[in-house]
Amino acid sequence: MKRVRKAIIPVAGMGTRFLPATKAMAKEMLPIIDKPTIQYIVEEAVNSGIEEILFITSPYKRNIEDHFDRSFELEERLKRNNKNNTLEMIKGISNLAKFYYIRQGEPLGTGHAALLAKTFVGDEPFAILYGDDIIKSEIPCLKQMIDVYEKYDCNVLCAEELDNYLIPQKGIIEYEDFFSLKVKGLVEKPKLEEAPSKDGTLGRYILKPEIFEELENLNLVNGEYLLTDALLSLMKKQTFYACKLNGKYYDVGNQFGYIKANIEFALERLDLKKQMNKYLNEFVNKDN
Repeated sequence: MKRVRKAIIPVAGMGTRFLPATKAMAKEMLPIIDKPTIQYIVEEAVNSGIEEILFITSPYKRNIEDHFDRSFELEERLKRNNKNNTLEMIKGISNLAKFYYIRQGEPLGTGHAALLAKTFVGDEPFAILYGDDIIKSEIPCLKQMIDVYEKYDCNVLCAEELDNYLIPQKGIIEYEDFFSLKVKGLVEKPKLEEAPSKDGTLGRYILKPEIFEELENLNLVNGEYLLTDALLSLMKKQTFYACKLNGKYYDVGNQFGYIKANIEFALERLDLKKQMNKYLNEFVNKDN
């Protein structure tokens, strides 16, 4: 069994829900307090054992490349000012992993973006992490999934039990075996009463390289090639298991999820917790 050591992170989306902020900034660079959202995802991957990361990017995402590159002018200024702790933190960003970039020339969907990674992946299993999803957990989410991969030598979906109102909006897992979480299929946006389970997929996957054959044979659906269609095709040939998330998921691709993440992360910061609690108590009680 080959080790999972490569990951791809698709970041080519325009981020229109965050306009005008994303007119000149990649949405993945919007910060949770003082760290870009994309860095949380990269750190999760690295802390799970990933060594090489490929960003599927676009001409509008150069600031992601700049963030994970060295900044010699900034480093020299920090050095001159004896800001050694900040200097080491900044230098550490570019040393997190080996970073690679490829542009998705046309917005042709998640399946097309994943297919661009074929040469990078080669004949190895790999991870996909979406840039809109931050997952906070004691054991990194991707590491939890890698443990499932190593147990069953299988493709792995990340799953979370959903509230009823979310089920008609998500891809829902159909299980062959609820006990082991062996997957039979996926049902996209079912009616609540027709859903095969309450478990929806999150933006994390571990896939074997055979997925690329399925990606190459996809048909366009409303102008896009969909990764989900390739997954369904591969499920007929290879084994999939779900990994139930042990942690907390934040959808930072929408405004409320982004605001929620900022508040909750701030409440856990030693340097901000006291001020945040005081402010929130005063704000909630100001009209009482």
